[in-house]
Amino acid sequence: MSVEVSNESGVEVDEAEFAALGRYVLDAMHVHPQADLFVRLVDTATMTDLHVRWMDEPGPTDVLSFPMDELTPGREGDPAGPGVLGDVVLCPEVAATQARAAGHSTAEEMLLLTTHGILHLLGYDHVEPDEEKEMFALQRRLLLTFLAGR
Repeated sequence: MSVEVSNESGVEVDEAEFAALGRYVLDAMHVHPQADLFVRLVDTATMTDLHVRWMDEPGPTDVLSFPMDELTPGREGDPAGPGVLGDVVLCPEVAATQARAAGHSTAEEMLLLTTHGILHLLGYDHVEPDEEKEMFALQRRLLLTFLAGR
């Protein structure tokens, strides 16, 4: 599976770690090994533009997901078909603010947001309370198991 990371933010990050996380989450969610994911890190101005243009919301946000082929999770031994999963766009500056408020590192916040964004690409949402509970528990489990294995 292909996970490309593009850092256009001007903030130094370990791009290899984001690619490894992407591969880990896609594998854990039984996404076809020929699926493609793109992770893009952008500055506040770019994120503000995307947030206004696509969500009709003012100001920057932490993460946006842009699905392409509407892939869904597969099952063990029966992965979802190949295709382009889509793009996860992160704003490190917004993530840094959130990380300080949450009491953890910016890197941890950005890995959490990456996991969150990938789950959105796979069709998960958190509009309803039961959806939120399922999605947030899954993102927590995925991130913790990834971090424990590195």
